[in-house]
Amino acid sequence: MSDLRQEGTSFLGALRTAVTGARRRSRLPGPTSPGDVVTAAHDVSLTLGDAPILRDVSVDVRAGEVRALLGPNGAGKSTLLAVLTGDLRPDAGTVTVDGRPLGSWSPTELALRRSVMLQQVSLSFPFTAADVVRMGRTPWRGTPSEDEDDAAVAEAMAATDVEHLAERHFTSLSGGEKARVALARVLAQRTALLMLDEPTAALDLKHQELVLQLAQAHAAVGGAVVVVVHDLSLAAAYADQVTLLAHGRVVADGHPRDVLTADLLSGVYDYPVEIVDHPGGGAPIVLPRR
Repeated sequence: MSDLRQEGTSFLGALRTAVTGARRRSRLPGPTSPGDVVTAAHDVSLTLGDAPILRDVSVDVRAGEVRALLGPNGAGKSTLLAVLTGDLRPDAGTVTVDGRPLGSWSPTELALRRSVMLQQVSLSFPFTAADVVRMGRTPWRGTPSEDEDDAAVAEAMAATDVEHLAERHFTSLSGGEKARVALARVLAQRTALLMLDEPTAALDLKHQELVLQLAQAHAAVGGAVVVVVHDLSLAAAYADQVTLLAHGRVVADGHPRDVLTADLLSGVYDYPVEIVDHPGGGAPIVLPRR
């Protein structure tokens, strides 16, 4: 195990060294103001194999907002997020980051502007949880922000309730613990835009709320968040804007109270849904009709 750990540490060091030169040549991100479009997809379509996955989809992600991507299984939510991150290239349409075509940015420049949390996180080396979180600081190597590494890692681990896991090997963690460590890595990256693919899927009630509270706090200080989430009540409680997809198309887009209606959701999910007022006066609760 010690040999594997040494190999993993060497790999991490090599990765940091490899990006340092590129960092010095990279365009650093500038400030954003509430309402600025930080990333967008316009008229995007994508076919995988013979199946059309996205059809003429458009979405704007703005600073100061949490935008939730909603819809049933196979609606195209995660695919749309993958198009926004650049992991998938659309057949038609455009994707922009900070007003420029996504392809005009280098991978390093993109990593300085947005951080991405995938549904599944797999590692070949037995990194500790602290090592994984520190990977989020790699894009800033060779920049003045490198001085913030230790503080960023500590702050992110505290925010996601994983400080006690710092020396545990990532591979030994439960699914929920891995998800929180992955979120800490994203937060430690300290980018304006967070892109989260089902970050609450493996989490208990407390940590589901924690993730969306962190997203809301990030937006409140001028950041932007786009998040794929299945829990409609969480979206109603924490999202500023929601994009509802079905069969690869946007069927509704706007404020949660305007989009999350019983009639619309019952049709999209092909199951009767009712909207219940929160007894404490909070956001409405979305429930299946039983």
